[in-house]
Amino acid sequence: MSDYAFVKGHGTENDFVLLPDAGGHRELTAERAVRLCNRRTGIGADGVIRVVRTDATDDPAAVAARRQARWFMDYRNADGSLSEMCGNGIRVLGLYLATHADVDPRDPLPIATRAGIRTLLYDGDRITVDMGTPDVLGETKVSVGEHTWTATRVSIGNPHAVAFVESLDDVGPLAEEPAFDAGHFPDGVNVELVVRRGDQHVAMRVHERGSGETRSCGTGACAVAVAASTADHAERGTSYTVDLPGGTLDVVWTQNDRVLMTGPAVLVAEGITDL
Repeated sequence: MSDYAFVKGHGTENDFVLLPDAGGHRELTAERAVRLCNRRTGIGADGVIRVVRTDATDDPAAVAARRQARWFMDYRNADGSLSEMCGNGIRVLGLYLATHADVDPRDPLPIATRAGIRTLLYDGDRITVDMGTPDVLGETKVSVGEHTWTATRVSIGNPHAVAFVESLDDVGPLAEEPAFDAGHFPDGVNVELVVRRGDQHVAMRVHERGSGETRSCGTGACAVAVAASTADHAERGTSYTVDLPGGTLDVVWTQNDRVLMTGPAVLVAEGITDL
């Protein structure tokens, strides 16, 4: 098995292994992603991102975006499953491209994902991502143990169920996948449990499909802000602060119906793996 360069990074402690593959010479298989993400026998991560040019892969999302974006986010969850994209992961990818590729951080950077093109804006160690137009799709139910809540279905290019709860501590561990309506979510769902901290200020925990409970979820924070804004009848352009176990993200649902997420990204290690 040949050696493979990697970079490790995180966004609000949601961590990823990045595999540089600009020319598209490697395949990110489900098996390889699982091995890399294992926290005892691998590098350890919530997911793996293959960094590849759009003209060097035949993934339909990359092919469709070739005229608009040079880079493609080929993303797999810790269990090896493909995912549309990852909000924290794309900031880490953006930081990698700004420090390791010929990307000028003074310019907006479009990146192709399976959820469409996402554009990044750099401001020092903080990166803002245009996460696109959200869809609020009505109500559903989610359950953890003996607890059941009404949840709002929100799509941020990937599916979310956002439930407001009285306490994040009373929920207990989210090691097991919450129960949900498979009719609403045939491909699984990210479940966010949320409490109010103040005006336009919430805190959340999340169980991500394919990864389990994580320290943070960027698309989840966006879904939570959209659900909170909808419940509050807030004016578009109102900024929401979203606290996660791994840090804080700022989210705005703009007047032109776009969700902008701002947060940090950190690269922590580089090396060679044969996994």
